[in-house]
Amino acid sequence: MQLSARNQLNGKVTGVEKGAVMANIKIEVSEPSTITAIITKESAEKLGLAEGDDVTAIIKSTEVIIGK
Repeated sequence: MQLSARNQLNGKVTGVEKGAVMANIKIEVSEPSTITAIITKESAEKLGLAEGDDVTAIIKSTEVIIGK
């Protein structure tokens, strides 16, 4: 599958919980990748981001698209 999305993590579904409207899908990531974040210059400066910094990438679960 080819996608234009930059952030893609390959993995295996390890759990599926279906509710009345939503489904909770757990994915074990098997292939570490690079996450690309586009943020404002102001945010980068406020955080003092520099190459080599340890950071955390936070992804909203409702914004994750699953392809199969």
